Amino acid sequence: MKRTTLSLIAGATALAAVTGFAALTAPDGAAAPEAKATTRLPVERAGLVCPAPSTSEVAETRYTSYTPTGTGAAKGTPGKTEQPTALLRTATNTTPADGTGKTGKKSKAPKAPATVTAPGKPVTAEAEGGSVPALTGSATGTLAPGWTVQQTTVVPAGGARGLLGLGCGAPDTDFWFPAASTAKDRQDYVHLTNPDDTAAVADIELYGPEGLLKSQFTEGIPVPAHSTVPVLLSTLTSETARRDVTVHVTTRSGRVGAAVAAADDKLGSDWIAPAADPASTAVLPGIPADATSVRLVAFAPGDDDADLKVQLATATGTIVPAGGGSLHVKSGMTAFADLPDLTRGAVGSLLLTPSDPKKPTPVVAALEVVRGKGENTEIAFIPATAAVSARATVADNRAKASTLSLTAPGADAQVKVTASAGSEGGTPVSRTVTVKGGTTTVLADLVPEGLKGSYALTVEPVSGGKVHAARTLALPEDGVPMFTVQTFVDDRGTVELPTAHQDLGVLD
Repeated sequence: MKRTTLSLIAGATALAAVTGFAALTAPDGAAAPEAKATTRLPVERAGLVCPAPSTSEVAETRYTSYTPTGTGAAKGTPGKTEQPTALLRTATNTTPADGTGKTGKKSKAPKAPATVTAPGKPVTAEAEGGSVPALTGSATGTLAPGWTVQQTTVVPAGGARGLLGLGCGAPDTDFWFPAASTAKDRQDYVHLTNPDDTAAVADIELYGPEGLLKSQFTEGIPVPAHSTVPVLLSTLTSETARRDVTVHVTTRSGRVGAAVAAADDKLGSDWIAPAADPASTAVLPGIPADATSVRLVAFAPGDDDADLKVQLATATGTIVPAGGGSLHVKSGMTAFADLPDLTRGAVGSLLLTPSDPKKPTPVVAALEVVRGKGENTEIAFIPATAAVSARATVADNRAKASTLSLTAPGADAQVKVTASAGSEGGTPVSRTVTVKGGTTTVLADLVPEGLKGSYALTVEPVSGGKVHAARTLALPEDGVPMFTVQTFVDDRGTVELPTAHQDLGVLD
């Protein structure tokens, strides 16, 4: 990776499309007009948040900003004369002394921000060292629909050694992180980043195998405007360290971006991205073929226990893992299951469904995945992810290093997969792929023609059932099988709005 000063790309606030709505009042006694069909319009503004990538002085970070082609900006809206932009800006690094975030210091600002100039071509920027700040920003106009930023960090040595990958997330008010830990050999930080002009206030709850952990400094954590607060999970509770913890982040005011940086003294490090919202079924796609350890962590946030059927979707069909076909999750408690020899040399995806379809209970879930053995190990996390509803993209793919996994848990499905132009050259390539129901299809050979640099992969459903997707990036270094897995999250490039309605009836 080039050792250049950080120059960046994009992120901050809400996604929005602007349209008008008009309706005249119906005459007395007359029925109100029925609502007309809704219309989908491209968003005019999209926001993302990237946490501070590492504290290691030997860390090297690449940011890749990308907007897919094919979705123009909404028409007839204010601000159309403005030049489209996609830009990441520095957030103040506020280091909490006691978990409250009340004290801290500013980080060095990056120089010469990089921008996306047109949809369809990735733009990259690089940084090095442990003082790289968190970033917030926004994309507007034609660059907003589907805008994505990938943050990829290589730490070649030290306690945080590993390949850390994260799709920079949209700010929100509610996040779930299964597979976190307060164990002595883990250093897990939840990063809270506020992209807005007003302060946010966040709460953090920790749930172990016995339920809610007694916590301190977890309520009313202030996150100042345009700042980030990293909180070490083990400092939030005086209870005995727990290997398996579910973290619930909510805000009582404002919005934040949230992600958990997990570092294991022996296994390596990576980011834990937010899991899909609680649901009675879950799909965890893209478990590497050579995984040496897979640990499932699940949590039931409601009042009822969950009994889950655990299955593996392989290239040929759905099977029950040896010794791990079911999992009982008590209400309000974190459950786990070790799944040894799960993939047996083939990429697969884990499917969680109610053991009794008549008793669906919402859960959140994630996987802790290890590759390698002995001292040459690396860790990554796969959160449960929702199906791609319209379009989703993961940027910063590398030739011969990226593997795309597509899983159809129900009916057969067709999807269009596009490898974008390269960041330094190359022609986009698209392919329509049929994924049979109950299977996982793997693509490792779809790259732009004449590729130079990195590229983005975009998945768009065409027909049939639901599809869940994940990308594995593998960059071995000094005998360590460094890797990271990013799930595809719908890019929300369009927003559904009611169609304007007008009642032209004449009053008597």
